[in-house]
Amino acid sequence: WPDAILPHSVSEHHDRSAQSHRHYFAAINEAWKNLPDQFLDEYPTPEHLRKKALIRIGLADERSIVCSSKAEAQRIAVFMKPMDGYAVVSVREAVVRVWTAKSQSVKAMGKLEFQRSKDEVLQFVAGLIGVTTEQLGKAQAA
Repeated sequence: WPDAILPHSVSEHHDRSAQSHRHYFAAINEAWKNLPDQFLDEYPTPEHLRKKALIRIGLADERSIVCSSKAEAQRIAVFMKPMDGYAVVSVREAVVRVWTAKSQSVKAMGKLEFQRSKDEVLQFVAGLIGVTTEQLGKAQAA
């Protein structure tokens, strides 16, 4: 049989723990509660903070739309923003770029990928509030 269809080519799936999942969301919530006022427009909810952090660390899908003019690009961007309140939309010249966060669902991410994304997101949000990830973890546990 060709290698492509042998059973060893199937990746093994490892479930992540409910405790790790709860810790992650509790830490996001704690960071959001401690955001400086200057960030509240960009991150009005803990979910905005989590999804935009995923985008900022590069765990995002990106789409670009080339428009016929700068004015058209501005109109398209205004039209696109409400489609996903968590997306980051930018316009440069006549190009609209839209980033949406990758899913962290159990189906989308296995244990190792989730842990890596969790660590990077928590590092990003801890930096927003000026603490280490260890301090953030201790604060949410208190």
